[in-house]
Amino acid sequence: MQGDINILCTRLLPQSIIAKAGDSGIKIDVVPFIKTEAVTDKVTIEQIQELTSKKITVVFTSVNAVEAVIPNLLSKPDWDIYCMGGITREKVLSFFTENSIKKTARNAANLAEKIIAANIQQQIIFFCSNHRLDNLPVLLRAYGTHFQEVVVYNTIETPHLVEDNYDAVIFFSPSAVHSFFAANTIATDVILFAIGKTTAATIETYVSNEVIASEWPGQEQLIDQVINYYSDIKHENKS
Repeated sequence: MQGDINILCTRLLPQSIIAKAGDSGIKIDVVPFIKTEAVTDKVTIEQIQELTSKKITVVFTSVNAVEAVIPNLLSKPDWDIYCMGGITREKVLSFFTENSIKKTARNAANLAEKIIAANIQQQIIFFCSNHRLDNLPVLLRAYGTHFQEVVVYNTIETPHLVEDNYDAVIFFSPSAVHSFFAANTIATDVILFAIGKTTAATIETYVSNEVIASEWPGQEQLIDQVINYYSDIKHENKS
């Protein structure tokens, strides 16, 4: 069955996930449309290291932020962590303990709601990208929750022309959407899969194609949704 459905994924995926899709007759080509680079200037590194010794609340909405922060920690800090679920939570647990994670959420807006509800009194640090989304900061400010943003990685769009035709395209961020459509157009019957409502809404500013959004923040959950979508179609065609 492998190769029945051809899909383009706009970010890197583990080979195990690609193989899982292949077992269901779905061939995934991976072509990254963004790249991320950790901020390595002296000021930022010293700022992270200074926070190591403080009892603070830290917010991560991206695995990239976690990966940028951990190498600069002088020791294991006593932080209260609020983070996205899925791969972001897994990366946090690769260094911190389970007790460090106070709350997780499926999306940034829900995470902001949990931070607001906690009525946190200590300093809140939001480790983020230079192109971070507005969802969490806007909600926190609206409810008077004070926090400081520390940009620890940069998101860089890498648009390029896609020559092949695909049945679907998978997007994991609004930045990837912008980068893809900066160089490409698609047929109206191409299905677009998005991780989260914000990415889905960004797609809808470019095209009127069918957009299927996953509420879960994990890579594998989104690919499972892709597999289930085409499995349902095959069952419908047989009936």
